[in-house]
Amino acid sequence: MPARIYKPAKTAMSSGTAKTRHWVLEYVADTAREIDPLMGWTSSKDTQAQVKLSFDSKEAALEYARDNGIDAAVQEPKTRKANIRPGGYGENFATNRRGAWTH
Repeated sequence: MPARIYKPAKTAMSSGTAKTRHWVLEYVADTAREIDPLMGWTSSKDTQAQVKLSFDSKEAALEYARDNGIDAAVQEPKTRKANIRPGGYGENFATNRRGAWTH
């Protein structure tokens, strides 16, 4: 069963980088999900798709995959743009502001 190794991106709902420091090994689903006709729930007979393993480094994840005979593909993380301005909303009202504050 194939798997992918990746580093999760930060959530869109916050600016923090929590849960983005570890590498994740996740199995790729073999079968598509099915919709239950009575309740409308989605289900799958593939239980491996529920497994997510986290590792401290990419090398540790690759070593685990190699030792257990898992065909894994590595997905490299995308880098953030360098033009992120430090500071936050509070700096708009700082007393040591360089320019005049007009409202």
